[in-house]
Amino acid sequence: MIFIKKSKLLRQFPLNINILIIIVSLYFGAVLNYPLIQKIYEISNANISLFIISNLLISSTFVIIFSLLAWPYVFKTILIPLILTSSLTFYASFKYNVMFDYNMIENIFETNTGEAFSYLNVSSVLYFIGFGFIPVLLLLKVKIVYGNVFKGMLFRGALLCSMLVLIGITTTFYYKDYASIFRNNSYLKKMINPADVFNTVKYINKNYLTTPLEYLKLGEDATLTPSSNNKPTLMVLIVGETARSQNINYNGYQRKTNPYTEGMGIISFQNTSSCGTETAISLPCMFSNMNRSDYSKNRAVTQDNALDILTYAGVDVHWIENDGGHKRVAQNENITKIEINRSKNDDLCNKNSCYDEVMLREFPSIINQDTTKNKLIAMHLIGSHGPTYYQRYPKDKTVFTPACNHSDIENCSIEEIVNVYDNTIVYTDYVIAQTITLLKQYQEHYNIALLYVSDHGESLGEKGIYLHGTPYVIAPAEQTKVPWFMWASDEYFSAKGISATCLQQIALNDSISHDNLFHTLLGFYGVETQQRQEILDITAHCKL
Repeated sequence: MIFIKKSKLLRQFPLNINILIIIVSLYFGAVLNYPLIQKIYEISNANISLFIISNLLISSTFVIIFSLLAWPYVFKTILIPLILTSSLTFYASFKYNVMFDYNMIENIFETNTGEAFSYLNVSSVLYFIGFGFIPVLLLLKVKIVYGNVFKGMLFRGALLCSMLVLIGITTTFYYKDYASIFRNNSYLKKMINPADVFNTVKYINKNYLTTPLEYLKLGEDATLTPSSNNKPTLMVLIVGETARSQNINYNGYQRKTNPYTEGMGIISFQNTSSCGTETAISLPCMFSNMNRSDYSKNRAVTQDNALDILTYAGVDVHWIENDGGHKRVAQNENITKIEINRSKNDDLCNKNSCYDEVMLREFPSIINQDTTKNKLIAMHLIGSHGPTYYQRYPKDKTVFTPACNHSDIENCSIEEIVNVYDNTIVYTDYVIAQTITLLKQYQEHYNIALLYVSDHGESLGEKGIYLHGTPYVIAPAEQTKVPWFMWASDEYFSAKGISATCLQQIALNDSISHDNLFHTLLGFYGVETQQRQEILDITAHCKL
């Protein structure tokens, strides 16, 4: 009986290759590309004709593509992984409005295991099973019948021609509609599923099969201007993660999301734009000497950045990592890298991540080692990284409730999502306050200062968009406007000859961006080099 049941389970049923091509094409066109079709429908002001025509056009295009791939031992081999990966991208596109362009694929490849698992939830698993695993099982049950080679080729040729004619006729009648839609919304082509396959191949080729650029040394002329009080400098640079300006109390948000640093003298730059909408782009960009408009990651990671130039000026630079990687910002051996040991900090860590305050435990060993040296400690926070926002702060730091305490945030109310996100902002404020308090313990020996800049923002369901990584050209302000804080002791401002009042006026009135960070970091620290442009150094405008 067991043998009989197994044989039935494994039994295949015959299906002509041309019928299978049509079925699979309809599945990719009408189902897996539904988010794209739905977006076209919305842009066209709910034009039902375009909704139907879009289904036909996309499905017809897939008929042409799959007809060219319909060869024995090839068709299933290509289709199986394509369906599985497309089911995952379909879930992300449908639920979060995520687009899998090259930058998103780059971000995926450079995501650590813990971060990747944060996207695993009941909804994502069910979508994978329903739209990926089950269709693949059905495909495996099919015994493809190719029939007579000549007749099969003839029929497939007729199928190809008919699809081309169909596409030609529909585009002729609807050309103006589609030309207008795609001309004004060029990002739509990035929504095509499976565009991720093309961009994955592109990423692998660029990063593993292409000869890298020759490394370029910058700022070797760097020198450190002595402070007027002859004390060494101790600066902490906090790189925030996924914090958006709109939820910062200092920047006009009505909620008290900065209760811990309130009254500490934080200078908050009200209008700061990021270089990208994902860490893989923003992090190397913000530390490079390039502007967002001419940024090239290939160049950025094969040349010295602001941290390297600080080391040339004799600054002892440490990078403490709590967000899965420095994206080659701290790649050079002259920068000391510190990874958090989770097993030794189990009170603040779990198997996937640690609370950001754990990094402060590394400070004493760094600061107390040769107090005559100038130092910079960079802390890369996990901050407000979603969708598991609730894992970014200890329970005793919960302020706003009810909070969304699971990763499938699309099933939470907007109120719950905003509450849990705001709790991460409050906790980051706590970490900043604790850092400043710790710095003050060393002000007898050092001139002390702190910079905090987030890498990009986050969408919390506005206009149906969640998380981050939307192509910059269409990204909402929630993903591109970020907080930038500056703090220093009165003695620091005096010793460096910088007016805090002037900086406060710039923070309130001027628009800045990540373009300014490279130059401002060097200027605020007191480093002179030909690489620093005064026009982009915020502190250069406030010299006493």
